Amino acid sequence: MGTPEGFAYRDEGGTVTITHHDRPAGTLRGAAAARFLAAVARGDDQQQLMARVTGNYKHGNERRAREHPRNRGR
Repeated sequence: MGTPEGFAYRDEGGTVTITHHDRPAGTLRGAAAARFLAAVARGDDQQQLMARVTGNYKHGNERRAREHPRNRGR
């Protein structure tokens, strides 16, 4: 639990399209696309990297939300 999954990317000649469960999640162009592809080539965790790039990553409030009364016991 807590590890990103379901992301995929396509390199379309300078443009990187990121999908999450086959739905578009983000597009990188130019320098951002080059940095992303360099990180993938270095061997960084691709799922975590794509989650961060698209903004679908931990927002810092997960622990507080888990402790809220309506979420206890889940």
